[in-house]
Order: sequence, then structure tokens, then C-alpha cells
Amino acid sequence: MDAIYLLFLLFLLGTVFGFWYQQTRGRIKQAARSSQSITAIRVGENLGERATLLQFSSAFCTPCRATRTLLGQVVGDYPGIKHIEIDAESNLDLVRELKISSTPTTLVLDARGMEISRAVGAPKRSDVVATLNTIR
Repeated sequence: MDAIYLLFLLFLLGTVFGFWYQQTRGRIKQAARSSQSITAIRVGENLGERATLLQFSSAFCTPCRATRTLLGQVVGDYPGIKHIEIDAESNLDLVRELKISSTPTTLVLDARGMEISRAVGAPKRSDVVATLNTIR
């Protein structure tokens, strides 16, 4: 009988963790203020005039493809916004420096290259739009 209770407890804990994990993935969170700027030289492309959506992806990441499509659509709707996708595996030094722990991770940078916020996981369009609307 004790084994049944233990299995039930493990199932319950796994369910709670899974629910929490799904709810927090893709949520855009404010970045801690940093004095470090991400420059065009570091990412290999010019940044956007108003903002840059810097996406870290990996080759076999299905949510990365969905994020690429979403961010591409958002960029088309907002002038001065640029989407740059970086292969995480090919840029491990930058990944470690920026503390990217999983893909997709999207950093929202202002015109100076300062990180405003980040989303770990596939973000929601409404969250991306709301974040871009705060950047002047």
C-alpha cells in the first residue's frame, strides 16, 4: 500500500512541476540592469534602429522555428525593429556570457543594444508586442 501512495505522490509532484514549467516558458521577463551593451560586432549584424529581437536557436529545436516565424511577423509590423537569429551551438562564448540556458531564448534589445527583457521558450505575440510598445 505504501508503494501506491509513493507513486501517487510522485505523479502529483510531476504534474505540478509540469504545469508550472508550461506556465513560465515563453513569458517575457524584465532584464536586470546591465552596463554591458550587445554590439553589432558581437552578433555579426547591424542592430535595429529602434529595437532588436535577438533569438538564440539550435538546429533541432521545434519551438525555435515557431519563434522565428512569430518574430519575423512582428518585425514586419513595426518599423525600426530587427530580428536576428543566432545559432547557440556555434556561438557558445556569447551564450555563456549572456547566460542563455535553453533554446529558444529571445532577448529584446533597445537601440543602444541594452537588454530590456528576455523570454525563455516560445514567446506569445501579445507579450512581444507589449514589450516593443514600451520602447521609445
